[in-house]
Amino acid sequence: MTQPEKHDKGDLYLEDLHVNDRQGQNRGPEHYLTRSAFDIKEVHERLQDLPDDVLKQLPVLESGERLEEGATYFDLLHPERGEFTGMNNMIAGPDQALVNKSDVDFELWNWLTGVDNPYRLGRFSSVA
Repeated sequence: MTQPEKHDKGDLYLEDLHVNDRQGQNRGPEHYLTRSAFDIKEVHERLQDLPDDVLKQLPVLESGERLEEGATYFDLLHPERGEFTGMNNMIAGPDQALVNKSDVDFELWNWLTGVDNPYRLGRFSSVA
């Protein structure tokens, strides 16, 4: 004789009660949507010194995506604002082109953020 399954009615509503549970926590790049900088006209125009193959590999958060808690971001459309740390209650806006530092290599990050030391720019020192 098999035992009947036990269901706790409290579990039925747990997901409904915690819709945004753990939103913005660092869980890797699979949990948010991006598109390439190549596909964003304003970014493509601003970064015209970069080759197209690099722009195609540069992931920009889609508008409406929640930022990761503690992650470092840079807005390609507003470079004068500099780097900032994301909080889990922040969302990428339509007038932003946010790049997560953990999604790009350090040489490209340094070039994007305005580092001018050729040693820290590596392969991008000839681009600047």
